[in-house]
Amino acid sequence: MLESLSYTFMQNALISGVLIGIISGIIGSLIVVNKMVFLSGGIAHSAYGGIGIAIFFGLPILLCTSIFSIFITIIIAILSYKQRGNLDVIIGLTWALGMSFGILLVDLTPGYNTDLMSYLFGSLLAVSNEDIIFMITLLVFILLTISVLYRDILSVSYDSEYATLRGVKSRLIYTLILILSSLTIVISIKIVGLILVIALLTIPIYIAQKFANSLFSMMLISIFLSLSFIIIGLYISYTYDLSSGPSIILVGSIVLFFVFIYKSFTKK
Repeated sequence: MLESLSYTFMQNALISGVLIGIISGIIGSLIVVNKMVFLSGGIAHSAYGGIGIAIFFGLPILLCTSIFSIFITIIIAILSYKQRGNLDVIIGLTWALGMSFGILLVDLTPGYNTDLMSYLFGSLLAVSNEDIIFMITLLVFILLTISVLYRDILSVSYDSEYATLRGVKSRLIYTLILILSSLTIVISIKIVGLILVIALLTIPIYIAQKFANSLFSMMLISIFLSLSFIIIGLYISYTYDLSSGPSIILVGSIVLFFVFIYKSFTKK
């Protein structure tokens, strides 16, 4: 592994992996406690529309996908906040529309885009210096947001109605969590791909829930687990010339399996 770090693409992959591990541990915890997993899945697949737009018009993919995902997220937040009963329909529509739109634009783009598979399953070669700068900026923004709004986020996450009665702007917090989730999904696509990104945002958190006694401790444990899965997965990916996304998720899934077995036998 140390020898591989002499290559720039591995240095970028490791740096981005650490950044994504921290970000996904924090945002993934918010996604799970707010029961937004399926909703985040809709955002993740809708993001393909942004990829299609970027490829068709020759625009920066990360920037274009981020803007498109935020646009879709705001629409979902507006429609779903007071219509939770129709949430699955809303997600299904945005999921199908975003992916269909992106696929059609890619089909209409002259020539074949060789990098397309990397956005589906992740790639060590997909991370650039610009991506790392974007990740650092997002991480700083997330840390500042959590530091300033932690109490409000905590109250909205566990009891939004009570939080509203206390004067918390629940709708704004709800939308903010979704926007942060969408941006996290977009940058995580670089490492694990669009198809597996939700697994990265949920597997470490499901494990952390078994051992955490607060949202803050869940975030810390999730960060540690995410970092471990990403680093081990990147090592396996490089060593055996495999896709980075499936390698990372396979490591996490194996750990999750053994944790379930351990908890099953230690239940009183």
